[in-house]
Amino acid sequence: MIEVTRRGFLAGIGALAGGLTLGIDLRDARAAAAAAEFRPGAFIHIDAAGVVHLVCSRSEMGQGIRSSLPVLLADELGADWARVRVIQGDGDTRYGNQNTDGSRSVRDFEQTMRLAGATARAMLITAAARRWKVPTKGLLARDHAIVDDARGRSLGFGELVAAAALPAPKIELGPPPADARAGGPLPLIDAAAYVTGAARYGADVILPGMLTAVIARPPVVGDQVAHVDDTSTRLVPGVRHVVTLPAWSAPAAFQPLGGVAVVADHTWAAMQGRAALAVTWKPGDQPRVSSTSYRAALEASARSAGTVARQVGDADAALAGAAEVITAEYYVPLLAHTPMEPPAAVARYQRGADGDRCEVWAATQNPQSAQAEVARALELPLEAVTVHVTFLGGGFGRKSKPDYVAEAALLSREVGAPVRIQWSRTDDVRHGYYHAASAQRLEAGLGADGALVAWRHRVASPPIGSTFVVGADRLSTGELGQGLLDLPLAIPAVRVEACPAEVPARIGWMRSVYNINHAFAVQSFIAELAHARGRDPKAMLLDVLGPAREVSLAELGIAALPNYGASLDVHPVDAGRLRRVIERVTVAAGWDGRGARALGLAAHRSFLTYVAVVAEVIADPRGKPVVDQVWIACDAGRVINPDRVKSQLEGAVTFAMSLALHGEITVDDGAITQTNFRDYPLARIAETPRAVHVDVIASDHAPGGVGEPGVPPVTPAIANAIFALTGERLRALPLRGAWSPPARSGAPV
Repeated sequence: MIEVTRRGFLAGIGALAGGLTLGIDLRDARAAAAAAEFRPGAFIHIDAAGVVHLVCSRSEMGQGIRSSLPVLLADELGADWARVRVIQGDGDTRYGNQNTDGSRSVRDFEQTMRLAGATARAMLITAAARRWKVPTKGLLARDHAIVDDARGRSLGFGELVAAAALPAPKIELGPPPADARAGGPLPLIDAAAYVTGAARYGADVILPGMLTAVIARPPVVGDQVAHVDDTSTRLVPGVRHVVTLPAWSAPAAFQPLGGVAVVADHTWAAMQGRAALAVTWKPGDQPRVSSTSYRAALEASARSAGTVARQVGDADAALAGAAEVITAEYYVPLLAHTPMEPPAAVARYQRGADGDRCEVWAATQNPQSAQAEVARALELPLEAVTVHVTFLGGGFGRKSKPDYVAEAALLSREVGAPVRIQWSRTDDVRHGYYHAASAQRLEAGLGADGALVAWRHRVASPPIGSTFVVGADRLSTGELGQGLLDLPLAIPAVRVEACPAEVPARIGWMRSVYNINHAFAVQSFIAELAHARGRDPKAMLLDVLGPAREVSLAELGIAALPNYGASLDVHPVDAGRLRRVIERVTVAAGWDGRGARALGLAAHRSFLTYVAVVAEVIADPRGKPVVDQVWIACDAGRVINPDRVKSQLEGAVTFAMSLALHGEITVDDGAITQTNFRDYPLARIAETPRAVHVDVIASDHAPGGVGEPGVPPVTPAIANAIFALTGERLRALPLRGAWSPPARSGAPV
């Protein structure tokens, strides 16, 4: 380990490339802003040397948000990128919502960033006009200066900072500047830090006198410590403290799970000390389910009527009178996030005459939530907690839940020293928040002419609300709105029902949330309907969606749609955009001329973005299906950083393949049985496609999400392709079949 001083660490830990600060500047953004001569808002300050400091308030976890958001501000400001520095914002409400999930960083902050830059530009122009004693009209911000082309003169930003401290004008945003960098090739500003090791993650933070802790957590959520024998633990060299943490109680929220912490000089000693602990657990009040019986209960629930959430016509009567009814059931087990970097955080609790304080460094997606949870756990006022954000080695929703941050804070207060909490991979797999299991039953009624006359969809799945409210047992409107309530259906009778489900573990959002479950069922079922009617799956999918149109609430059969927090006026449910990505992706994949190729198609709207996927599956020499190629078409509205969009869609394919081929968390008497990648594997390089073809469609629509929408259609596309190859229909994840040599062979990957 390399120890650095706090001052040296906070002063900045990176290099410069392309004029942008690499690594993380963990200085308190408030202190940085206070030292600037010109501070037109929370997101920008300009120093006397003319250097523009831009705050990125969203967490960087590989999606390139530190490259995407600041460019919007700099474009409006007219800044020279060689003189721009990006500062990572601490947890602070003045930045607005900092929760980096929901695929909303660009769609929520595009206008905010542009407005911040335009406001600063107007103030600098006014300062220059006053100095020159000319009207502001005709003055421009360009190349880090205010220029007066008519008179051939300019003033650099640094020359104007003192005079620019003026009342902020009211700005009406127009089109982006003609020379805007947004929408074109942009550098990944932290790339050099990633590949050289200069980037600092939660586990890289080292403070003077810091100790490291690992925790023996209860095997079942809600179990409590009955007895601890730490005799052997205290004999391990380097172990300093053994601490029993506060017991857990429902609802889960973001509180730590409790257990026994071993605090030591370094990680190895802490882990060896934990292994030597002898802990007896007292069962709690939570249900102790097992996977086999739990699945059976969910499936039974989905076969019975639930709470009606969407209704057009009389689906029950239409099904009863249909010439043919096709029924299928689908199951998705509990799934784990497994980001490559397990949770880690450093906390320093300090007592003072004027009140106690806690300072935190964390790989967190939501610094404000971390701040609030630490304040709650320590019984401190919110303003007494400071949260600095490090890089995240992946997040996928897990790191927006700050239970691990609170663990570090509680232990720092207990032992009187800075403490780094370190989760192992096994800790992460066995004690996390899990993507909800789901049983779904779909029924379609067909008339004598083969036309669809009825559609009934029942879903039994524990809601995320169960994490915060005891007794919540079925999906909310917002959760059903992820692919069920917002699904265009050109069918005269439609009914969607939410059925009750027991809660087997801590349930939390994961990348794409319930869209994973819903897209798998819906897109697989439509392909099944096509096969039953002897139709082309693409033609059937387009018929089910209906013609290009903006779908009204009345047509959807609902009173309101959460719509990912966005107005339907700005982000309507647009069947035309969904049809367009289907047409684009099938042309790219050669769908109509596929011949004997085994292709599967799926499409899905999520996070206000439209994505379609075609997967091609071939057989390896043993007859096992393998994914050979994937085509993905995406309409995400206006795109700020095309390269990062492409990368996120490529990553979504691999992420979804892990879920499709391997994803399954099982429970035995309430305890998670998986422990690591050996029994919860991810897709390896040899399993990934030899090519992923990405088509990012140019669009004038408002920005949608990107990080999550690529995931949902991948799994059903693969399942549909496997059926095309083998004739075996797989309705549960992971996709496992009784593989036999197929009739047609393909080249091995």
